[in-house]
Amino acid sequence: MKISARNQFKGKVIDIQEGAVNGIVKIDIGGGNVMSATISMNAIRELGLEVGKEAYAIVKATSVMVGVDH
Repeated sequence: MKISARNQFKGKVIDIQEGAVNGIVKIDIGGGNVMSATISMNAIRELGLEVGKEAYAIVKATSVMVGVDH
């Protein structure tokens, strides 16, 4: 797999919450960190995602928001 995004995190799928159109996929990327993404159910099926399988969380964004508690 070759892609332009530089923020690639290899991990293991730990949860998939299926919805009617979209699903939420959670990937354990190690060090106690879990990334989640909302993707279409078609993409989940096409990628063959299942709990326990390895997958990549790939971040490609033009902006990142930061917040703090008051």
